[in-house]
Amino acid sequence: MGGAILAGLLKSGFDPANISVSTKTAASAEKHIDELGVHAFALENGADANAMAVAGADVVLVGVKPAYVTEVLAEVAESINDNALVISVAAGVTTASMEAVLPEDVGVVRAMPNTPAIVGRAVTGIAAGERATDWAIETTVQLFETVGKTIVLEESRIDALSTISGSGPAYVFYLIEQLTKAAKHHGFNDQDAALLVNETFLGASELLAASGKTPEALRKQVTSPNGTTERAIARMGATDLEAMFVEATEAALARARELAAGK
Repeated sequence: MGGAILAGLLKSGFDPANISVSTKTAASAEKHIDELGVHAFALENGADANAMAVAGADVVLVGVKPAYVTEVLAEVAESINDNALVISVAAGVTTASMEAVLPEDVGVVRAMPNTPAIVGRAVTGIAAGERATDWAIETTVQLFETVGKTIVLEESRIDALSTISGSGPAYVFYLIEQLTKAAKHHGFNDQDAALLVNETFLGASELLAASGKTPEALRKQVTSPNGTTERAIARMGATDLEAMFVEATEAALARARELAAGK
């Protein structure tokens, strides 16, 4: 995710000379320097790599695993600029827990992007901590708009958002996987099945975006009375897909709360 955001920043015209990153290996740091022109520091070369990366920064993006967020922030707290902004993309780590290990003048914002950020089509939920200023929120929005669209919401809603847009790409890929299996069942080889299904999902999504119509309206356009599509939709409806999706997202939300509680 950090790489996708970095690519979005550079593509938007941000000066790479004003970006610093920290990586695990020296090889990765060298690659960032040579290929992207950013400053890079490797933990392999010194334990102070994170502190060196944030030194002098007005905006710090934390992309480590949730279990290490507060540990890393405590490590670099003294190196962060006065009145800086810290943005975390870790699930389940509250702004309060991050604020607790940072100087009182440092604002914190949580961002929950999804994997389509890699192709510039992310949806990112943004939630501000108590110390975050209007500038902090605007800056976070501008940052994540380089990789897609954003929605600002209360922090209490960000876990629910993660069950929809955060996990959502996996749901779509799962549906594509199952329809591909159905295509193979009907005799299509792997290549043809992938073409039929992948392009159908892509085309349907683009049609939805371009038409300005609701998914329900577009579905009804395809579903002729007493036709083949109507029969298929009726069979899907018999499985109560609406309830299944509600239950699935409720299960994801319960797990997000468990993670937030350290379970």
